[in-house]
Amino acid sequence: MTVLGAILAGGQATRFGSDKALALLDGQTLIAHAAAALRAATDAVIVCGRAAGPEGIAAVPDWPAPDLGPLGGLCAALRHAEAHGHDGVLSIGCDTPFLPSELVERLVAGGEARFLRQAPIIGYWPVALAEGLSQHLAQGADRAVYRWASRAGAVAIDAGGDLPNINHVADLARLADRAE
Repeated sequence: MTVLGAILAGGQATRFGSDKALALLDGQTLIAHAAAALRAATDAVIVCGRAAGPEGIAAVPDWPAPDLGPLGGLCAALRHAEAHGHDGVLSIGCDTPFLPSELVERLVAGGEARFLRQAPIIGYWPVALAEGLSQHLAQGADRAVYRWASRAGAVAIDAGGDLPNINHVADLARLADRAE
């Protein structure tokens, strides 16, 4: 089974106040941390929803259009994975600097669609979901990841630990303080 890692990075980061993907943690951008986390767990990595990814990482536009939220990025990743022979996509947000290997194993186990209840954009999605998600978005349907994932038959699992959730600058500062 081959897995494409997808960093969903097309959001507006309104709560953060600036481009969250480029915020620094331990001297590296959050998107670079996310890329490193995915490289350790996947066969290839892309970034969705940005004009360019970190050095050496291909960027793909959201599908079928920009500004559809995380599902637009996930749809782009699924289509890219399907076109490039991957079996599925492991998705995370650009604000996910760490992804424990135990959690990755639980997400991809059995090759079925699974996502984190606490952070639904973190998940494993078989490429068989690409066409259904494309149709869902083209119809202008609900763009909430949790609700779409549940309708698509994905299994919600608990993170089982503390995953960083960086929505505000203060969240990033707390994470940096913890690392010291």
